[in-house]
Amino acid sequence: MTEIINVDIEMVNLIDLLGVNDKHIQLLSRLMDVHIYSDQYDIVVESDDAYKIGLLRKIIQVLMQLVNHHVSFNERDVMYIYHLLSEQPDTDVVELFLSRREIIKAFSGRPIFPKTFNQKRCIEAIEQNVLIFGIGPAGTGKTYLAVLTAIKALKSNQIKKIILTRPAVEAGEKLGFLPGDLKEKVDPYLRPLYDALYDGFGVEQTNELLEKQIIEVAPLAYMRGRTLDNAFVILDEAQNTTVNQMKLFLTRLGFGSKMIVTGDVTQIDLPKYQTSGLIKAQEILEEITSVDIIHFSRMDVVRHPLVQKIIERFENDKC
Repeated sequence: MTEIINVDIEMVNLIDLLGVNDKHIQLLSRLMDVHIYSDQYDIVVESDDAYKIGLLRKIIQVLMQLVNHHVSFNERDVMYIYHLLSEQPDTDVVELFLSRREIIKAFSGRPIFPKTFNQKRCIEAIEQNVLIFGIGPAGTGKTYLAVLTAIKALKSNQIKKIILTRPAVEAGEKLGFLPGDLKEKVDPYLRPLYDALYDGFGVEQTNELLEKQIIEVAPLAYMRGRTLDNAFVILDEAQNTTVNQMKLFLTRLGFGSKMIVTGDVTQIDLPKYQTSGLIKAQEILEEITSVDIIHFSRMDVVRHPLVQKIIERFENDKC
């Protein structure tokens, strides 16, 4: 069956809707497993599945509204809109794009916005609370958002220091054979944090702030005995903390500070006899004033479309 969806949009904006070389509708074609192509002002879909045709109409209507509101979007946004409307068909997706606020401008000058509803909720939670947990799978932007909000706070003089830390536990790997002290051993595993800093400050300014210790990157073991005032403190890979390590970290909180804890409880590398501090913390700290817990899902994955599919397959695997 062939269905025609009329595109009520000016020709000058058609490329914004369809993407360069029709890449947006090509992506939808792959995601929905139907044949979709453009024919001047029409989008043609070949399918006998009434549900898929109806879903595609809804997606195209959303994209047309975004174009008419002069909101730019890319393949990652199209993929998110597809997954969101597939699972939550009554969601006002346009509202997300129209109401989102710029987090900061990247060092390159590119404005950075939250990409999903949960990312938007995470930014709002960070602004309104002292202790925030971001829990969910890889690729959802948990660490990146945390670092960007820390950069914004430092640039606006809300804090005096950024502290980034994570436990010295990795996926089946041993740190002992690596050269250097504990910090030097762990530094390579802190690369996602550095990448986010470089995106916000640039390499030169990041290194300068590191030298002045305005930004501190350290393994969790270095937190013992400290009280962290006027700081933005981020604990990454928190699923690999023990309960005692999590307690140690959280009790470092000082006046004028915020703490963000990020992790993925499906990727715990602790010995089986040890309870994850992240799991324990979310169990006992819910419903406390100034504490918020944001749960990300595979829908929030903002990496390559294949990453989302990989996560989905692993979640559904019975082995």
